[in-house]
Amino acid sequence: MKEKLDRLNAIIAEISDIGDAMALLGWDQETYMPTGGAETRGQVSATLGRLVHERATSDEVGKLLEALVPWSQSELKEDSDEFRIIKNTKRGYDQQVKIPAAMIEERAKLQAAGNIAWREARQNDDWAKFEPYMDKWVDFVKRTADLFKPYDHPYDVLLDFFEPNMKTADVKVIFDGIRPSQVELIDAISKKPEVDDSVLHLHYDRATQLKMGEEVSKAFGFDYNRGRQDEVHHPFASNLGYGDQRITYRVDENFFNPYFFGNAHETGHALYEQGVPKEKHRTALYGATSLAIHESQSRLWENLVGRSKPFWEWYFPTLQKQFPAALGNVKMDTFYRAINKVKPSLIRVEADEATYNLHIMLRLEIEIGLVEGSISVKDLPEVWNTRFKEYLGITPPNNAQGVLQDVHWSFGLYGYFATYALGNLVSAQLWEKITQANPNLPDQIRKGDFSHLLGWLRENIHVHGSKYEPQELVQRVTGTKIDGAPYVKYLQTKFGEIYGL
Repeated sequence: MKEKLDRLNAIIAEISDIGDAMALLGWDQETYMPTGGAETRGQVSATLGRLVHERATSDEVGKLLEALVPWSQSELKEDSDEFRIIKNTKRGYDQQVKIPAAMIEERAKLQAAGNIAWREARQNDDWAKFEPYMDKWVDFVKRTADLFKPYDHPYDVLLDFFEPNMKTADVKVIFDGIRPSQVELIDAISKKPEVDDSVLHLHYDRATQLKMGEEVSKAFGFDYNRGRQDEVHHPFASNLGYGDQRITYRVDENFFNPYFFGNAHETGHALYEQGVPKEKHRTALYGATSLAIHESQSRLWENLVGRSKPFWEWYFPTLQKQFPAALGNVKMDTFYRAINKVKPSLIRVEADEATYNLHIMLRLEIEIGLVEGSISVKDLPEVWNTRFKEYLGITPPNNAQGVLQDVHWSFGLYGYFATYALGNLVSAQLWEKITQANPNLPDQIRKGDFSHLLGWLRENIHVHGSKYEPQELVQRVTGTKIDGAPYVKYLQTKFGEIYGL
């Protein structure tokens, strides 16, 4: 069986190489590609996507798995890398073999064209520009779900691509469990005097912001010899293979938050990828295990570290020196309260911790409605505004700040949004375990020492790559599956202190 396993690993390595090339093309499309290249880029990506699909679902892979799966179940330990390689490959094979190659090409072309249309639509507040592509995407994801019948719910199919074996019903139960507490907290905060965050809306020089961001990401542990950062419309982190992790950013010279916290967020993603051991590269164990686990890393660095009091007790004096005009006479506590101000806002990526999950629940509800057919694309701006008012108490003034604000739908990432809120919950579960194992963590952060924190994440999360399924990994590390209670407790404690609740 060793020869068969070696052959399977060789095929996986080839697929990984093509995947890395596709990731590079995707990163370039978002950063430097001229808009006129969209059609050609779509064709190239479609061809590469088809080649990956053909290789991953080939008769050879199917026959190798037919021999290796029963062998692994009878001869290998379930916790061994070899067992997990075969298991992960079988899962991917079973998933991809149901999707025709023509749909892989269709998806790649629609991603390239749809993203360019979204950029123009958002820039010009022109829903009509993007609506035809939204129609195409909803039709595409419905057809994709149909390939996987029977199912408990069509949305299960889409969710499973990003969060293996997570069901729509499971997510609803988790969200229903935390929504009342979050709404209650927001309501209690709304009765308190509003925090003055005007200090965040002064002038912050672009070049200095970039210097600051690089300084902080290096302090967290990001290795710039194995990564870089570039500007985009909508920030993201991209893994182009071992030793090449890209951070992207957006800068607003008149608002402190977007760059600083966006950079901390994307650094968290990149740290995860940089922490997966080299020997897992070009194998079925490389990369993150799921989007929720990935998001747990980015939200941990962005919020539990980047918005914490110990962090600013360390870094605020440096920040004052970098922006003396804006912050020279500002007290640290004033700044700390400002960056943690709770107030319903229009833009998800700029939302505070207490209201953020409501943005996700709104999007999940809309996506489920689109897939079920209870919401039509033509009505989406109206539906968005109505439900945004219900969830957050405000109405977007235009579509650019409303239904067009996120890039995900232009790429066909339906089933993705729930992972953001799930990641929030996991981040708090992990934080409880980290602080139990390392009670001195706050003092370490006050000194700008993040090595112990990163070391714990490396040892408990990053080292495994995608060896374990997400719920399995969370249970191994925390003792329970994804649970909202630690996150609610974290919010209540933090904002109870800030607002005197």
